[in-house]
Amino acid sequence: MSFSRWWTETTAALGDHLPLPLAALLLVLLTALTATAWYTFPGWLPRRLPRPRRRRRTGTGNGKLEPTPPVTVAAPPPAGPVGTVLVADRLAAEGRYAEAVRERLRVMLHQLTDRHVVQVRPGMTVAEVVSDAAANHPPAGPPLTAAAAIFSEVWYAQRPATAEHDHRMRDQAGRLGELLATAPSRTDDGR
Repeated sequence: MSFSRWWTETTAALGDHLPLPLAALLLVLLTALTATAWYTFPGWLPRRLPRPRRRRRTGTGNGKLEPTPPVTVAAPPPAGPVGTVLVADRLAAEGRYAEAVRERLRVMLHQLTDRHVVQVRPGMTVAEVVSDAAANHPPAGPPLTAAAAIFSEVWYAQRPATAEHDHRMRDQAGRLGELLATAPSRTDDGR
């Protein structure tokens, strides 16, 4: 069968089931949807997928694209909870509240592991950490539950983070720090 005969028969069969104006309208809508998706390409990808790196033109005059130079940091923050608090404060000062909320949760996890309240393993969810910590040290349950709710609202529900989120997370981290400071430290064997 030749292509022209196949095209004629397929078009005739389609015309028997679908009016031509409706087929044309569907084709225009499909074209508009494809063009919109193409125009807004990186925006509609989920956050966790890798995004294409942007390149910029340099002043070399030859028109070639050069990769963007890497961002250098003067000095890395100190390791541990103190460094993470400094990072969280810096992020909040820059208005990057979602990242600040995440860093404050990391501070809380550092406190829990340093005091041997919970053994954080890779792949644990926030809910698992909260339930383990509440079982091992019940007074830590309420601030951890509140912090997990704030974290989940910002990161999982993808609601825009505000200064209020960061302030509430800072309060919960402070409450947890006070509770852990007054409680005796557990040893590795659970006593």
